[in-house]
Amino acid sequence: MKVILSSEQIKRILQDLASRIIAEIPGQVDIAAVGIRSRGEILAQRLSSLLSSELGKDVPCGTLDITLYRDDLNSPQGTAQPHVRTTEIGFNIDDRIIVLVDDVLYTGRSTRAAMDALIDLGRPRAVKLAVLVDRAGRELPIQADYAGYKADVTPGKLVQVNLVESDGKDEVVVE
Repeated sequence: MKVILSSEQIKRILQDLASRIIAEIPGQVDIAAVGIRSRGEILAQRLSSLLSSELGKDVPCGTLDITLYRDDLNSPQGTAQPHVRTTEIGFNIDDRIIVLVDDVLYTGRSTRAAMDALIDLGRPRAVKLAVLVDRAGRELPIQADYAGYKADVTPGKLVQVNLVESDGKDEVVVE
């Protein structure tokens, strides 16, 4: 197991992502952060707080469960029952720029599922993807608008994001 991002690096990356989002999105446009369960939701909460603080206005935050939108739900290799949780978006997404937040972008399949789930809830002005870690290996033509760290990780290796809220510590490791 190799640590590729420390707690301090994660903090700096989130601050940088917030700065880049603010620089690109006009101030008069309504934005919101929506995190993909489960670690994406934690990162979205942190990013929403940073954006709210920097912009001086509330940037709402929501959570998206993509379980029923996954393309591997009925896979013959899958034996476990899916664990469906709630989507919690307490604001109207119509005509807002939605910053979709996830921990790791790898194949693009989770992002595709998240966009399908999001579009079922309304019609955002735009959807921008922000990820903590971007690694090679896309299976779909999806790329992050805001990527914190580009990881050169060989296929077969796992990039694991650990966050204080769920794991007791902030770090990103390759296993």
